[in-house]
Amino acid sequence: MSLDFDPYNILGVSLTASAEEVKAAYRRAARRLHPDVNQNNPGANVQFQDISAANDILSDPDRRRELDRQLAKRAAGGLTFMLRVTPSKRTVAPLVEPQVVYLLAEILPDPGAKDQQRQKRESRLNLTLVLDHSNSMNGTRIDKVKVAAHQIIDQLSQTDILSVVGFNDRAEILIPATTVSDKPALKAKVSMMIASGGTEIYKGLSEGVDQNRRYRGPKLVNHVILLTDGNTFGDQDQCIDLAKAAAKEGIGISAMGLGQEWNDEFLDKLASITGGSSAYIKSATAVVRFLNDHVRNLSDAFAERVQISIAPDPDIQFESAFKLSPHPQPLPINEGYIQLGSLQANRLISILFQFQMPPNMKLGFRSLARLVATGDILENQSQKYQVLTDVSVEVTDNPPAEDPPIAILDALGKLTLYRMQERAQEALENGDIKEATRRLENLATRLLALGEQDLANEALSEARRVAHTSNLSDKGRKTLKYQTRHLLLGPSSEDNSL
Repeated sequence: MSLDFDPYNILGVSLTASAEEVKAAYRRAARRLHPDVNQNNPGANVQFQDISAANDILSDPDRRRELDRQLAKRAAGGLTFMLRVTPSKRTVAPLVEPQVVYLLAEILPDPGAKDQQRQKRESRLNLTLVLDHSNSMNGTRIDKVKVAAHQIIDQLSQTDILSVVGFNDRAEILIPATTVSDKPALKAKVSMMIASGGTEIYKGLSEGVDQNRRYRGPKLVNHVILLTDGNTFGDQDQCIDLAKAAAKEGIGISAMGLGQEWNDEFLDKLASITGGSSAYIKSATAVVRFLNDHVRNLSDAFAERVQISIAPDPDIQFESAFKLSPHPQPLPINEGYIQLGSLQANRLISILFQFQMPPNMKLGFRSLARLVATGDILENQSQKYQVLTDVSVEVTDNPPAEDPPIAILDALGKLTLYRMQERAQEALENGDIKEATRRLENLATRLLALGEQDLANEALSEARRVAHTSNLSDKGRKTLKYQTRHLLLGPSSEDNSL
């Protein structure tokens, strides 16, 4: 029996539960999560599949005995992670209109993970660099990319695996997937890149994923880093399909855009599908720091292929998900599992979920959503680990005065800034120049109040540009988008360390 989850935990029953108790637990879960009653939430579907499998195992005496034997072996040791969920309200009134509630979900590594990493080297990497060397990369840009790749090679160990693919309008394997043993030879191959040709991302990305697949394994951090400075034409759908396939195989893709001439919506989507991150690199001089920091973070992974499924009750509407740390970005909610990528040994993953509760709810306690987080803990003998929590609220005619938790208030305040720039862009796309200008001016005022002088000046400059030209500059739009995201991390990215 291959055991990827704990059936007792999935059904919420004890190890000594009777057959009747198992059946009753299954029926309770089915009333909430069965596809016939919970059709609009993909997370409910994947969770119900696990619930059905758990019921099948625990209802079969022979399979249950084998399960108990495996669980006893697993209990002998191993690290874990924790899922902590905080609602914005614990009591709500039964209003005549829908009301919004937020959940802050935090995935925290085992406290022993930091001590373990002090005693030995960080996680083993299976890393692929997919580097744009089209004609627009000529000069300082490609020189800095080579320097960054050289430094990455220097920081990798001989047990790490590296592959490098260069691409323009065709793909070239500069370094086939190999252990990092002869570093001077590997750096010499990177140095051979010459800028020329156009930009076709799919060719490079496809070759890169293929190289990463060669050594893909459950004890490795399998990751592709894409760096480009241009738009790709006609192959975006192929890239998205490739990212979906990579996600299913446990391969993460991070995307970095250099300069202004690249499609940020496309790279955001490409990365978020796999649990990777996307970033805006303003200048060639920043390439080295961005790439090295990203690889260093991958090396600190405690758990890989972390994902979470959200199963709201049938009458609850799941509206949005936004990762707050370690890499702030909106997350897709139309799949059964939301990919979250790596959980570092010294930094949590936090996500803010938004739900809409129905009008005229009955009084009493009621369930809101069931959350299940899974991931591969790299140092455990059995890597797969799963934890779940079920969130409930009380519906009462006279809810006590209750301030939302400070962490949620802080996240919502900063998330508002990101959404303000989004709504300014939407107004501009709808031809409402006056509204777009007003929103950018309001954003500038809010940023100034936070002490973000440079970013406030950028917002004000873009407001003036919109008023006079009816357009945002590419530089200004990307700066506002990615910098307002970054504000969610606080004064420094270390604010979310443990």
